[in-house]
Amino acid sequence: MSFKDKDILITGGSGGLGALICKQLAAEGARVTVLDRIDSDIAGQTLKHDLGSAAGIEAAAADVGRRHWDILINLAGIQHFGPFERQSAEHMMASYMVNLVAPVRLAQAVLPKMKAEGRGQIVNIGSIFGSINFAHFVTYSSAKAGLRGFSQALRRELTGTGIDVTYVAPRAVRTPLNTPAVMEFARLTHMNMDEPKAIARRIVAAVRARRQDVYFGFPESLFVRINALLPGLVDRALSANDRKAVAMFAR
Repeated sequence: MSFKDKDILITGGSGGLGALICKQLAAEGARVTVLDRIDSDIAGQTLKHDLGSAAGIEAAAADVGRRHWDILINLAGIQHFGPFERQSAEHMMASYMVNLVAPVRLAQAVLPKMKAEGRGQIVNIGSIFGSINFAHFVTYSSAKAGLRGFSQALRRELTGTGIDVTYVAPRAVRTPLNTPAVMEFARLTHMNMDEPKAIARRIVAAVRARRQDVYFGFPESLFVRINALLPGLVDRALSANDRKAVAMFAR
């Protein structure tokens, strides 16, 4: 599929990974609009909304629903790393709003015009963490798991409409989303972390090919399949790393 003259909306397009994706799409001829809390100097247009609250999401959905989009890319995300009980109630709610509720609501907002034209694509950027649900990433993992389930259910519902649903699950990416604590955990556990330029290219390639479910990284992509069949085995495999995280937060 060519991106030339396609109207593409991307949430979180001002971030490190999002900006790289925007640049590539624009270089291939797309008309890119970023939906974010801050202005983007990458895209041709910015829709400024805060996806961390119900009111912000509704305002964004109303704005987005006014025009046709060829492709919606739900990329925006926030993360909490640490004991679940230490996450503030405000941040917990925002985590589910940004990572799950906003993508669902924005997909709902773009669907009427996509259906009317018999074409379109909804792209949800999830995470390997949504299939291998990591301790100390409880809200992030569970929200991404919900996004994965939503993508699959919506794809089945839209069969025959000309609208594709793509779910992309990278493993950890070296971006500013990672706090110093996450980087320390990655060092202690030898966590694989990919460079954002490579992941941006792979995400764009998955969108171009209109793929359904895409998981990046080995052995993580293999663990996704094992976890689906034998979660107890993955529990045991991750237990040593979980103990390292516990020790980090006991200091």
